[in-house]
Amino acid sequence: MESFRRSLLGACALAALAAAADAKVDLVTLPARDRVQLTIYNAADLTLARDRRSLTVSQGANRLQFSWSNTLIDPTSLELTPLAEAASIQVQSLEFPPRVQGLGIWHLTAQTAGAVPFELNYFTSGISWHAYYLATLTPDERAVRLEGYVRVTNHSGEDYEDAETRLVVGQVNLLDAVAALARRPEPYGRPGPAPRPAAAPREDHPRFLAAKAALMEAAPKEILKEGLSEYFLYTIAGTEDIPDGWGKRLLSFTADPVPVRTLFRYEAERYGDRPVRFLAFVNDRAHGLGQEPIPGGPVKAFRQTPDGALAYVGTQELPYVPPGGEVNLNLGPSDLVAVEFTPMDLATDNYQWHEDRITGWDEHHTVRVKVANHRDAPTQLELRRSFPTPAWQLTHLGDPGAFAKIDVDTVQYTLDLPPHGRHAFTYRLTLHHGTRGGR
Repeated sequence: MESFRRSLLGACALAALAAAADAKVDLVTLPARDRVQLTIYNAADLTLARDRRSLTVSQGANRLQFSWSNTLIDPTSLELTPLAEAASIQVQSLEFPPRVQGLGIWHLTAQTAGAVPFELNYFTSGISWHAYYLATLTPDERAVRLEGYVRVTNHSGEDYEDAETRLVVGQVNLLDAVAALARRPEPYGRPGPAPRPAAAPREDHPRFLAAKAALMEAAPKEILKEGLSEYFLYTIAGTEDIPDGWGKRLLSFTADPVPVRTLFRYEAERYGDRPVRFLAFVNDRAHGLGQEPIPGGPVKAFRQTPDGALAYVGTQELPYVPPGGEVNLNLGPSDLVAVEFTPMDLATDNYQWHEDRITGWDEHHTVRVKVANHRDAPTQLELRRSFPTPAWQLTHLGDPGAFAKIDVDTVQYTLDLPPHGRHAFTYRLTLHHGTRGGR
């Protein structure tokens, strides 16, 4: 039995105002949830719960007692709203009895009687979700089956059965952590000790009857709510049982096939002295994606062999990828593509002097570049070189492939190699140091 049945007790049998002197509160167990929806944020320990139940109200003043003991519900976020008969039912206030932990009492007035659907909204902590992915390459490594999963973990103290689950990607700004608010002792943020309650007036006292009349006529208070930051909402199809203390894997999406290209990158300053293998694709409709961002999480890549078996390729932590963003899965260093730099010549000249001290000079390098593709498939290689000064000149002998200047001191060569192909070219680099470089 769900824990809310143990913690939510309703008292909706307070008699009409005409018979208020003889009224008493009957505590009954609320019926099971009709529906519950969880909206779980991944950027903060925050979950919005929308719990729908059918409550029986009496005409006149009603009271509803609610207990959230042993859960991480934030009592300052509790909100009760009628989903029908809204013009006839007003939720007036929520009281927290002094020196009673984890207990609240709603006061509401009704101009009708009978079963009415209500929605109970609140924030809770202790529920989290994380994304992860499985990528399976086809034997020719030109496409991948991409499966996205989320793991929802519940440590909130509450069981959620048949829960509709929605996941939010994006940043939110919280002034207080929900877990701290949930554990805060009554009176929930009001400074100082709990006040001593005044002696209750007799129910036939004029002040008591006047207060009841005011409660019947009062309009509900306006609550100003402000939007947070940009986010994206995922909705998990169907419903799931998410018990307290459990974790559950849910399928987020499947895209098959997703066209990919295999490329190798060589950048000694960043990856070391071996080419690194990447799988690249774009989060767009042309690749069977693009309708939503891809949350960050680990990706495990496998390759399907011709006989139908799976071979493990590698794992990488994928960052958040917006629609239209490029995905580059780093599968680690590889010996399937070889890069070799051979210094051929080194010379210096054009010295500049100041007071018997060298202040500038030019340094000339001649380097032979050889690359080899040991794969059975065509391969693209991106080769980057960084220079120790922003003042430089570069000339080429032979075909360097596509050449581009990346930034002030970095260049990139892009070479398309056939299966088991080889390629070589030479570059001459002049570095201007000191005053020769404008300093």
